[in-house]
Amino acid sequence: MPQRTPPGRKRFWKQVELVPHEGGFAVQLDGRSVRLPGKTALCAPSRALAEALVAEWQAAGQSADGYFTPDDLPLTGIAGSMLERIPQARNGVVESLLAYANSDLVCYRDGAGGRLARQQATLWDPWLAWLGKTYGVSFQTTLGVMPICQSAQDLSALRSVMEGMTNAQLAVLGVAVPALGSLVLGLALLGGAAVEELVACATVDEREQMAVWGQDTEVTDRIARMQMELETAARFEALMHQT
Repeated sequence: MPQRTPPGRKRFWKQVELVPHEGGFAVQLDGRSVRLPGKTALCAPSRALAEALVAEWQAAGQSADGYFTPDDLPLTGIAGSMLERIPQARNGVVESLLAYANSDLVCYRDGAGGRLARQQATLWDPWLAWLGKTYGVSFQTTLGVMPICQSAQDLSALRSVMEGMTNAQLAVLGVAVPALGSLVLGLALLGGAAVEELVACATVDEREQMAVWGQDTEVTDRIARMQMELETAARFEALMHQT
């Protein structure tokens, strides 16, 4: 019988510490700085965020088999994007996020005009109104799945908004927007919207289907993972602003 590949990496450290580092705080394992794939030290400008990173590494690999995976270090993943990926490719990150505008979940409505369409309008229209009030952007909507393109003026406005964001904000959007399938809802998370409300918006179609056909564990698992990803992103954003 072939040997089973261990699930992740084996914990190799005993002590996790927080140390001052270039105007912020770095995470050390047994006296050595944690290094990201590009050799950047894992650090944070906020002590609160750095302490959360330390707690994450302290907990990693504490299971019976001693192994851990990237899923055990979600804040570290966002910090890695903030520290390495985004500084090296800001324009590409902005453009990849902006691409969601033309396929944004909240712009594609059920064409049957029934209960689902009413739920979509109830949940989604307020966020489109918020987008207009906050950023001066007016997204078009459509029925069904026929693709639409938002105006060049609106796309340019949102590009300018994201170009002015910090690397931390773009890292948060990099988690939230793909998880939600919506640039609008991702921006709402940065604006302080409640995670539970955004998950409800992003899963209205699935929940309506389950109301008719019964629970689907694959769908409920996917919704639960979305919830965890957004909670992590929202926590990262909050910790960045704490001392």
